[in-house]
Amino acid sequence: MTDVIRFIQDGGFFMYPILLILFVGLGITIERFMFLARVKKANKALWDEVYPSIQKGDTDKALKVVKDNETEIGRILEYGLTRNRSAKNVEDVETSMEEALMEVLPRLEARTPFIATFANVATLLGLLGTVQGLIVAFAAIANADPAEKGNLLSSSISVAMNTTAFGLIVAIPLLLAYAFLQSRTGEVVESLEMASIKLLNALRQIRNNA
Repeated sequence: MTDVIRFIQDGGFFMYPILLILFVGLGITIERFMFLARVKKANKALWDEVYPSIQKGDTDKALKVVKDNETEIGRILEYGLTRNRSAKNVEDVETSMEEALMEVLPRLEARTPFIATFANVATLLGLLGTVQGLIVAFAAIANADPAEKGNLLSSSISVAMNTTAFGLIVAIPLLLAYAFLQSRTGEVVESLEMASIKLLNALRQIRNNA
């Protein structure tokens, strides 16, 4: 821990914004991971509850189950089943469900793009800190004893590179976290699209049998 603190202190001012980015980025990552896990579980539970009624053609019962449900899949199914009561064809129901999907997508993707942005900013801050450190280092040795310039420059450059190293140490995990969350978000969206397709197919079957 002492070495870590010394490493950050030696890196200069830009180490602290990078450290702040690390904490904020990790906070968003954890919040998004927990949110998507909760959404996936809630969506599955509601779908398992409502789909048997849809298969039986009891759309009124299915609508009662999803009515005013706060889950993403509940909102989409509510749009579709409500529209099905007055729609002349299934295509109108599909349009309504696509509208609902567009409404829930921003909630699923909220804040995730910030993680990639933070990763890029951490890298740039690291480079900026190194450049600033090198400028200070060269200015410091300008009037130094010639015999000491080599050692002084070597030591100064080593310290200046700390910010680049720290920026990359922060950026790489954040980029991996961003890719992971994008994958999890994609899985949730695909499950919503699959539920929509299954509902539409069931409604077509009900209308054909009517």
